[in-house]
Amino acid sequence: MMDFHSEYQRKLISAEEAAGLVKSGMWIDYGAICGFPSLIDEKLAGRAKELRGVKIRAEHSHTMIPRIDPAQEHFVHNSWFLGKVEREYHKNGACSYIPFGLGEGPRMYREWLKDDVDITFIEVTPMDENGNFNFGAAVTRQKAACDVAKKVVLEVNEHMPWVCGGYDEVVSISQADYLVENHEYKIPEFPAAAVTPEDEAIAELLAEQIEDGATIQLGVGAIPSVVGNLLIRHGLKDLGIHSEMFNDSMMELIEAGVVTGSRKSLNPGKAVHCFAAGSEKLYKFMDRNPVLAGFPVDYTNDPYTIAKNEKQIAINSTLRVDLRGQVCSESVGTRQISGTGGQLEFTRGAYMAEGGKAFICLHATREGKDGKPISNIVTTLELGDMVTVPASDVSCVVTEYGMVNLKGKSVWQRAKALISIAHPSFRDELTKAAIKAGFITRGTMGMGW
Repeated sequence: MMDFHSEYQRKLISAEEAAGLVKSGMWIDYGAICGFPSLIDEKLAGRAKELRGVKIRAEHSHTMIPRIDPAQEHFVHNSWFLGKVEREYHKNGACSYIPFGLGEGPRMYREWLKDDVDITFIEVTPMDENGNFNFGAAVTRQKAACDVAKKVVLEVNEHMPWVCGGYDEVVSISQADYLVENHEYKIPEFPAAAVTPEDEAIAELLAEQIEDGATIQLGVGAIPSVVGNLLIRHGLKDLGIHSEMFNDSMMELIEAGVVTGSRKSLNPGKAVHCFAAGSEKLYKFMDRNPVLAGFPVDYTNDPYTIAKNEKQIAINSTLRVDLRGQVCSESVGTRQISGTGGQLEFTRGAYMAEGGKAFICLHATREGKDGKPISNIVTTLELGDMVTVPASDVSCVVTEYGMVNLKGKSVWQRAKALISIAHPSFRDELTKAAIKAGFITRGTMGMGW
């Protein structure tokens, strides 16, 4: 039997030594989200002037590197999904986006990137008695990155929760080349978004659509969080969770007894997810909690797996919807705001599920640079906008002014339906634009949608 503790000491190096493994021209892959290796990133940033052409792939990270090297003279930072920090780097030309569906992550590594990962740096829990490290709040694609990387470096953090699996939620010390202990940084926290009256109005409409025994997915943003709180107030029973993200509102639903998972058709009794993003309280709640099951993202986000959950509900936010029903959730023109994530996968999976429903939510307007409102329901998407969910996949769209279902509707019906939930001050303008674009024709002008 291997002496795991002797192996641990043999592989233990400093963060400076780990950063020293990086050579010019290498491809370096960071763990996703809470799997971000904060201490190694700090030390690698400190080596910027020594290196050339180092390419980094990360996801929703808090990296310092583009800030240290905004001209990309030494590092080229690439992101699978931009969070707040990387969004600013992208705006300033110091970060590139990698288009992909979140559920592709493990396959992306094992098939398309299997020869292109020189080192992976991933945050993990302390080792257990069996010589395993847990990926904790970020199972996602981490095991696949370890399987293909030429060198695997695990950054050990006592603040990372041990999350019950699933599968591929742990990596053995035998697979690690080096270990680094991080006593300087906790894992990242993600504060809840500020809630607006519009969020509350949308959440009220959504809560009415959820039945006892439903299984829910809540995406990123304020609206899904408000929905979670409303489900407690509505007195719903025996809800389940099958979601890519686990957040504070889901924790509160479990603590309130609203989520039990007892009526789930797939993984009953388990809150299935592939990563978490939230507060320190959330991470402590997750630690060795048998109610949770952390799976890799190719399981949680596979539409055919999602569809096995009866009454699967998918609730996701977007930036803009055009009058044909195309959804843009990730960019404003060519400026990347976030990423595709799992929105399309859950929209498809929930729609395919028996009794399932998929909702796309947005505020009817946003504030422009001049302080005046701009409609988020638009005639056509802007040049450069990325289509996150095609019109053919969209069913229910929700704003603070109402909810419409686009399935089975012609373009003229879709246009009229979406105009009906736009801000009232934009409805006439949108109607005229729809007629000019040929979406509403002569014969359909007087018809109800």
